[in-house]
Amino acid sequence: MFRGFATISFYADDLAAARDWYTELLGVEPYYAYPAVPAPPAYLEFRIGDDADELGFIDRRYAPAGAGNAPGGAVMHWHVDDLAGTVEKLLAMGATEYQPITHHGDGSGFVTASVVDPFGNVLGVMHNPHYLEVLAARTTG
Repeated sequence: MFRGFATISFYADDLAAARDWYTELLGVEPYYAYPAVPAPPAYLEFRIGDDADELGFIDRRYAPAGAGNAPGGAVMHWHVDDLAGTVEKLLAMGATEYQPITHHGDGSGFVTASVVDPFGNVLGVMHNPHYLEVLAARTTG
């Protein structure tokens, strides 16, 4: 049975640059690096958000054979409180638009956007009323 989001992994050619870019974006340092400093990392991991979700970065040298470098495939969206402000910050930091801010459905409040980070990964962000309902139920139940 699927129990919940555990880790999403992105690839980067320059893990030190990815570490610095995401540290600035997220406001936290990665909690794990392998190998440990001072060696150049092959893997980094941040824990972020309400559930300390894991955002990992793998040196692209370790990508599966045949893995493409072009943005695409599945997009995992992170709930953010200020969608427009987050997209604006991402673009100001050098990300490029992948999907503009897009409202879904019948005005129910589901709004998504995505960018391509400077390392070629698609980063989805959204306003998700369901996420907020689940979070509220946890704190009041």
